[in-house]
Amino acid sequence: MKPKFIVSCLLGALVGIAPALSSANEQAYVTNEKDDDISVIDMSSLEVIKQIPVGQRPRGIIFNHDQTLAYICASDSDTIQILDLKTEQIIGELPSGEDPETIALHPDGKTIYTANEDDALLTVIDIESRTVKTQIDVGVEPEGLAVSPDGKIVIVTSETTNMVHWINAETNENFDNTLVAERPRSAMFSKDSKRLWVSSEIGGELVVIDVATREIIKTFTFEIDGIHKDRVQPVGVELSDDGKYAYVALGPANHVAVIKRDDLTIDEYLLVGRRVWQLGFNKDQSLLLTTNGVSGDVSVIDTNKHKVVKSVKVGRYPWGVAIKDVL
Repeated sequence: MKPKFIVSCLLGALVGIAPALSSANEQAYVTNEKDDDISVIDMSSLEVIKQIPVGQRPRGIIFNHDQTLAYICASDSDTIQILDLKTEQIIGELPSGEDPETIALHPDGKTIYTANEDDALLTVIDIESRTVKTQIDVGVEPEGLAVSPDGKIVIVTSETTNMVHWINAETNENFDNTLVAERPRSAMFSKDSKRLWVSSEIGGELVVIDVATREIIKTFTFEIDGIHKDRVQPVGVELSDDGKYAYVALGPANHVAVIKRDDLTIDEYLLVGRRVWQLGFNKDQSLLLTTNGVSGDVSVIDTNKHKVVKSVKVGRYPWGVAIKDVL
């Protein structure tokens, strides 16, 4: 990393510059593992405006399509909680199995998927009836989840088996497996459903997989000046809708890698908070938020300039983040 870029990132975080971007009617919801609550950030002021108590050890969080409800993996409560975003009250639960961590919504809005690490299962949940439709045997310690935008494929990554499992969303059958580096974490489909990006935390790699063949077409490793390779642990992944960039959280390396998708090259590294874990875009993707577990804050990245513009203090061990319009 160039020294002048580090200085730019740090100055933006210290002075708390809030960019004049189209985020005036948005709020970010950040799950705090150690505080059993959610920090709500007003995206116009980039300040925390409230804390919402939820279940024990909240991690994964997503919204329904009309953004009236949030589904939250309360891992130590062994359930997925349903949060009414208007009343800010828990109004129900979905049967998740033990220790749900990540969660994904099918594009039809009717089905939720969650991974059960202790039982090596993918749980498929019908939202309307709040019942388990089926459970699918996968590899040891399933973690990452993704549903293709065309709704045809569900992906599960298993941390100990070191595999990407390909599930037919219609038949709920595991039809293929792809071996990746040690401890795969996040998976993310491209908008056209043609490529899958998968991070491997301990293996220190990110791979791009051709969905049609399930073959790896590109493998990334990351090198940051002054940081030992063992601390470079890829976790969260986000892809811009315009097809230009991929963003990868590098865990204890405290950086986000920016990858150019046209030629599949690493463009730069952005310095963020300590142990960056997950990432989330606002609606127009002008801002990217990172959850930084050890420093207990969220870094705000201006994606037009690729600069960190502010650090927002939240709760203890922030994990997941999702951003919605204010209704």
